[in-house]
Amino acid sequence: MTQPHETRSLLTVVTEAAIETSLLRDLDKLGVSGYTVTDARGRGSRGVRDAAWNEAANIRIEVICNRAMAESIVEHLQAHYYANYAMVSFIRDVEVLRPEKF
Repeated sequence: MTQPHETRSLLTVVTEAAIETSLLRDLDKLGVSGYTVTDARGRGSRGVRDAAWNEAANIRIEVICNRAMAESIVEHLQAHYYANYAMVSFIRDVEVLRPEKF
């Protein structure tokens, strides 16, 4: 028996760990029902972020939601964070099992 699946959007945000609390509070206010936060390391336009000390640590936040919600979150991030923080975000379509969870 095949499980039902549906298309949702996966929003991924990689940014400075220092703003995690503010970002998660914003996601709650924007109506996000769930997210995953993990540590992240890498190199980009602002140099190497290796998490050797807290001020240099990055996080990766992932949200599975509908496309309209993902775009709304990105608009909020652009308006409130992009100018002052190392941040990149992207949206891609994903097939989810148990779509009632999202």
